[in-house]
Amino acid sequence: MTTTTSAQPGEDAYEVDTDPDRIDLDRVHHWLSTDAFWALGRSRDLVERSLRGSLNFGVYDGEGTQVAYARVVTDHATFAWLCDVYVDPAHRGRGLGVRLATAVRDHLAPYELKRILLATLDAHELYAKVGFVPVSDPKMLMILSPTT
Repeated sequence: MTTTTSAQPGEDAYEVDTDPDRIDLDRVHHWLSTDAFWALGRSRDLVERSLRGSLNFGVYDGEGTQVAYARVVTDHATFAWLCDVYVDPAHRGRGLGVRLATAVRDHLAPYELKRILLATLDAHELYAKVGFVPVSDPKMLMILSPTT
């Protein structure tokens, strides 16, 4: 299923699309493996496998060049995990992070999921604009890191 959202009046001409064939794997790999603190050094193969198992969102400029990315891991029934959200530095400060997170929220709304989670160290205000709130009890979350 492809979902496309275009700019609203007064916004820059950016498009959000879930078409997996439009994702620029080389660009996404470069962003994540060289600039995203949570994914530094991630191999191209690992990025490719993660894309195949996820719902992918690309943001494209007026010329069709991908300028941002996010992926969602979900069962489309009860749960989703928003991750690997990245906006190219040349396009930051234009509201693309909020637009991307809003597109994710809106795309997932029909599934009536119980929760959508994400992890962030530095973008709490951005995600709050879309409706995300801190977990009420962090003790209810745990992590298993079998590869570390």
